[in-house]
Amino acid sequence: MWQLTSGVRFYPWGSRTVIPELLGQPVPADRPYAELWVGAHPDEPSLLDDGRPLDQAISADPEALLGTPVVERFGPRLPFLLKVLAADSPLSLQAHPTTEQAEAGFAAEEAAGVPRDDATRTFKDPFHKPELLLALTTFEALCGFRPVDGSLHCLAKLQVPELKPTIAALARGGLRAAIPQLLALSGKRRIELVSAVAEAAGRFVAAHDPQFINTYRWASSLAQAYPGDPGVVISLLCNHLKLAPGEAVYLPAGNLHAYLSGAGIEVMASSDNVLRGGLTGKHVDLAALIEVLDFTDGKVPVLHPVLGPGGLRYPVPVEDFDLTRCQLDAQSGTLTAKGPQVLLCTEGTAVLASADGELTLAKGQSAFVPAGAPVNARGPAVLYRATTNLS
Repeated sequence: MWQLTSGVRFYPWGSRTVIPELLGQPVPADRPYAELWVGAHPDEPSLLDDGRPLDQAISADPEALLGTPVVERFGPRLPFLLKVLAADSPLSLQAHPTTEQAEAGFAAEEAAGVPRDDATRTFKDPFHKPELLLALTTFEALCGFRPVDGSLHCLAKLQVPELKPTIAALARGGLRAAIPQLLALSGKRRIELVSAVAEAAGRFVAAHDPQFINTYRWASSLAQAYPGDPGVVISLLCNHLKLAPGEAVYLPAGNLHAYLSGAGIEVMASSDNVLRGGLTGKHVDLAALIEVLDFTDGKVPVLHPVLGPGGLRYPVPVEDFDLTRCQLDAQSGTLTAKGPQVLLCTEGTAVLASADGELTLAKGQSAFVPAGAPVNARGPAVLYRATTNLS
């Protein structure tokens, strides 16, 4: 069992308060803290208390740290990554590939000699990236495509002539016709369309029209930040989620989504494959995005936890990761898992005891526990535990 020192990613959409407060640093920070990465991703591995990066420690002795089942299933690497995400403004509209799509795309770019740190590189690794977002604060997101009938109503209500081709494509050929049509628009037509949509959406917001009001409010706001971006119009076709603290959403491969605001715990397969479709200044690979998108429409379920070993568990349909919220009191309880565990303390002080000693985690601190090592934990504290989901 080791205490971890983890790195922060600084992006313009981040918060100057949430992660600094968690880490006990001065608030407000001098720059936006967007993500705290806790794990062994090679781009930002946590450090052990002896200074070794966690990914290197795992590579040196994978069987001992990960356990045989994890190594046989995923290879000598930690298959999940835990993050704290804090968004003061929207992230890009994006989707993630399946394993098969990631392997093919990664191999193609490797063969083409595209450097892995190239800004135009699409597939950074050969792994899929399903993810779970658990809200710590009220959290808003666009997630998957709303039912087509609802989208048609949402678009038609705006009474924007420039939307007629999109409405016709959606009515005739569904999302598979409408989304490529929007992404293929010329620069001038994009600007005209987005401007007209934003103006119309703003009128409904100003009139306090309750139907689609959050959708229209966000479209108007996004248009100000990204004028001429077709992602503004695509946002009208997406489900708008507003998660309360403790609620979560699972995002499988192909799900088009954009986190809009709020703070949360994010756990995912350990990958950095992000295919962007708009609302960003970063590289957009439209052909690759269309290839991986899941055009299924319908509401996206909000996940509520179930009682499991150690606390409240958020079940997911993948083997890469599993997340549990552990509410610790002053009485000692045991945290065990077949695979490795990453523990993050977000409230109080947690005292962890294992065969190799005792460790105290204050708010914002984290630890790595090798596979199969039982840990006695007491608080009062709140821990988030990430591990694998192998049966």
